[in-house]
Amino acid sequence: MDVNSLVEMANQIGEFFDSMPDHPEAVDGVANHIDKFWAPRMRIALLNGLDDPGIASALEPIVLEALTKHRAALTPAGATA
Repeated sequence: MDVNSLVEMANQIGEFFDSMPDHPEAVDGVANHIDKFWAPRMRIALLNGLDDPGIASALEPIVLEALTKHRAALTPAGATA
C-alpha cells in the first residue's frame, strides 16, 4: 500500500481526535483506532515511514505523537518497524 495514502488516512483520523478536549486521550485514541482497524501491513508501512523525514513531516502533529508514543504497541508481533 502507498505510504502517502496511509499518511492521508492517518491524518484524517488525527483531525477527528484532535477536536477532543483531553489531548492525551486524543493521542491514545489515534493509536487505538489505527491498532483496531488497520491491517498489520498498513501499520508496518506507516511506522516505517516515521524514519523518513519527508513522510514524518507530512503527518499531523497528533498523529506523529501517537505513532511515536505507541510505536511498539502498534508494531505487529514478529514485525520490525
